[in-house]
Amino acid sequence: MSRSYEVKLRLLDDESPFLLYFSIDRITPEEIMEKRNTTSNFILLGLFKHTRPHLFLFMVVLTMAIASFMGNALMLLLIYWDHRLHTPMYFLLSQLSLMDVMLVATIVPQMAANYLTGNKSISPAGCGLQIFFFLAVGGGECFLLAAMSCDHYVAVCHPLRYPVLMSRQLCLRMTLGSWFLGSADGLMQAAATLSFEFCSAPEIDHFFCEAPMLVRLACADTSVFENVMYIFCVLMLLVPFSLILTSYSFILFAVLQMRSREARKKAFATCSSHLAVVGIFYGAAIFTYMRPKSYRSANPNKVVSAFYTIFTPVLNPFIYSLRNSEVKGALKR
Repeated sequence: MSRSYEVKLRLLDDESPFLLYFSIDRITPEEIMEKRNTTSNFILLGLFKHTRPHLFLFMVVLTMAIASFMGNALMLLLIYWDHRLHTPMYFLLSQLSLMDVMLVATIVPQMAANYLTGNKSISPAGCGLQIFFFLAVGGGECFLLAAMSCDHYVAVCHPLRYPVLMSRQLCLRMTLGSWFLGSADGLMQAAATLSFEFCSAPEIDHFFCEAPMLVRLACADTSVFENVMYIFCVLMLLVPFSLILTSYSFILFAVLQMRSREARKKAFATCSSHLAVVGIFYGAAIFTYMRPKSYRSANPNKVVSAFYTIFTPVLNPFIYSLRNSEVKGALKR
């Protein structure tokens, strides 16, 4: 309980003394802790409201998420079962499908459960797991897309040396490196974010736990953390994106020098699907994380976040399967 102290101050002048009284309240450490986060759970405000238009949008998003999960799972099974698809390109594609399956499984079930049940709370442990898996998969996908661009570069520019340059060991190392870098980033951000004490109302204006949103609820000064995380996000996005741009610059130069129209058509068909995925994924991620003071943004664009968490994963299997004769042949078999 707080204690009230009365302080008597006597001021004397030439004529008569008078007294001033002050009442000072001392706040105990227990009350300071009570002003901090008084609940053990966070509240996710969600992406949709309980109205008819929003219910329709929720059903559309849920349908897309289910289609994404099933499409990517089917791609995984096709690549695993069909020995004709046991090549470096399809091995990398299988890892992309696995990442998309994990991304949808991390975000969508919690979002759907919160909306349907009305219980929007999520425990700190669940929130930390969402941050970790989201960043591990999202960061790993950044580097995996860069590895796939290198694979396309070798296939187009050095086709005769492709079996030697893109060996199974190299593909395995690039895949493990992508998973490791993404997981390291996710573990670091999840641990650092949950280490803060939260003193404001633990309401997260988002449909899943994302580190920038939790940082806004922290009591302590988070400027150093925000600056460090901003640098890490820029590196996680710009380094692989620069590698992708470099690879496709060489590919474009090599394709323009081809004399055969059929060869040009095949090269463009091989690379256009990958470029479509890269454009959507990196466009939304760069808009979200590379804006100045993105960790301090008071109005996060939840629709943009939905692009790289829900919409991009549903496009990957359709883009790669509908534009790839080998995948369509494996599906028919």
